[in-house]
Amino acid sequence: MKTKPYIGRFAPSPTGLLHAGSLAAALASYLDARAHNGTWLIRIEDVDIQRCSKASALAILDVLARLGMESDAPVIWQTERFDRYEAALATLLEKGMAYGCSCSRSEIQKANAALGRDGMIYPGTCRMGAKGSARAIRFKTHDEPITVQDRWSEPFTQKVESEVGDFVIKRADGNWAYQLAVLVDDFESGVTDVVRGADLIDNTPRQIQLMQALGYPIPRYMHIPLVLNDRQEKLSKQAGALALSDDLLEETERAWTHLGFERIGADNLAAFYPVATQLWKEKFGI
Repeated sequence: MKTKPYIGRFAPSPTGLLHAGSLAAALASYLDARAHNGTWLIRIEDVDIQRCSKASALAILDVLARLGMESDAPVIWQTERFDRYEAALATLLEKGMAYGCSCSRSEIQKANAALGRDGMIYPGTCRMGAKGSARAIRFKTHDEPITVQDRWSEPFTQKVESEVGDFVIKRADGNWAYQLAVLVDDFESGVTDVVRGADLIDNTPRQIQLMQALGYPIPRYMHIPLVLNDRQEKLSKQAGALALSDDLLEETERAWTHLGFERIGADNLAAFYPVATQLWKEKFGI
């Protein structure tokens, strides 16, 4: 069977400036696309309107351009695609795969406590109908094990209904949830390969269930190791991650060694990428 042409993407959330953790994800996705002679896309995940800003998005795109990483097609902005998410939601509602939920966080916590468990696993309270005014819309999960065959890490298996519960696809504040928006965008862009941080691997089984419900093909996945701060926490904007320095070649070399490779020692980025692409191809090419 003929393999589909490779299409990958980097999808930053513009809640701040590009930092070392996001650079590692950008570099891995970029090199994976180049190593497969594929297409590399940039998508600005600004669906969370309250936390994202246009200024941060433009700053991220500027740094990516200076790094030599530019999208092979026009940049996609999630805030321009709400109609596509509405269409996907309508499909799920029509199939009976989504429903309105009136539960608050405190009600979910109390329900879990009554079941003798901690956390926010949704117990299906509103599956047969919301108990009050619906605040959010949830996807109806099942408990058949979903296994992610990851290109970097060991296979990851999850029973979504019992380990996560029916999850939100449209939030109570009216914003679209990441879980739905990212799948619609990937499908309509023809994405075949998703390269992203290891913190998102436990999102993947629930996303696979959503894709199956919508009739979308399942991409291949690669979840790379996270860049950690001094407290061994994920480096993030919320945790005070610093923006990249002006020495973008050195920043790229650091990201490269984080991904498990020996330092290349290139004189400039133009010299770095051909060597890095070949080494990546030797390790991860198919």
